[in-house]
Amino acid sequence: MKRIGLVGALCALVSLTASAVVARAEDYPSRPITMMVGFPPGGPTDTLARILADAMKKTLGQTVVIEDVTGAGGTIATGRVVHASADGYTIGIGNWTSHVGSPAMYPLDYDVLKDLQPISLLTSSPLWVLSKNELPPKTPAELFAWLKAQSRPVTFGTVGTGSPAQLVGIQLAKALGVHFQFVPYRGAAPAMQDLTAGQIEMACLEASGTYPGVAAGRFKAFAVTTDKRWPKSPDTPTLIEAGVPGVSLAFWHGLWATKGIPQPIVDKLDAAVQAALADPATKKRIEGLGQVIFPAGQQNPDGLHAYQTAQIEKWWPVMKAAGIKASN
Repeated sequence: MKRIGLVGALCALVSLTASAVVARAEDYPSRPITMMVGFPPGGPTDTLARILADAMKKTLGQTVVIEDVTGAGGTIATGRVVHASADGYTIGIGNWTSHVGSPAMYPLDYDVLKDLQPISLLTSSPLWVLSKNELPPKTPAELFAWLKAQSRPVTFGTVGTGSPAQLVGIQLAKALGVHFQFVPYRGAAPAMQDLTAGQIEMACLEASGTYPGVAAGRFKAFAVTTDKRWPKSPDTPTLIEAGVPGVSLAFWHGLWATKGIPQPIVDKLDAAVQAALADPATKKRIEGLGQVIFPAGQQNPDGLHAYQTAQIEKWWPVMKAAGIKASN
């Protein structure tokens, strides 16, 4: 009898706990949500985060607060999401660097695929090869010739060791037979500042975030890193067109939450993102930056998980073969 009573009590406790979880999910969100950003203000990820947060507020009925926590290629901010309470009040926007490149190098206390809840695949844009204005070349051919004529390594800014920019730089150096001195930055904004000031000679940065600088003539753009030309700057050739075959890497963004949040909260967050990306005003702002929104069919947890998994399977072996480590 005592055993039956104990089993009954446990069942009642489980039932009450489940009911409480459902109730919390139904009330969600009842307070502001924090969106973690692993890169500095002013960069492409931070800019996209603020546009998305503003639009999600309309559906969720609560403010989405942006918190920038830089360092370790975005993995510190990601870790904050991993270790947060599984209640949906801490989410994180990330990109290729924070959720593919950096996890291949840093000794993390979490698994970037297993310990996060995917929410939505957001946008994609190219990187492009840039130089300071004082550099003599004006075309890709002239740039390549200038690089080959240098007897010293050329300074080349990237957003962290193991970033897409560094992989492009490694492949470009190998294809041309030249040498770069990679200069890692915490984000695109400080890299742009040094490129504008002439503190570094070249960089490879995300195109949508650096387009205003190119358009204003603060630095030069030579080629994009994708298979096709970028609609925002149709006169800029691809690296493949410029004579560097095989160099193609897109910079993409996604949204994640803490593993274990109730499914109704996952659904609410995903619905808020999809509504934001479908909103004409929000879509115009994002596309105005030069970012391409993924198809609606990929703007869901399964779409993000599949895409991130494929990217890891493609790029981790490349990084390993190149010997890229966090201490580089």
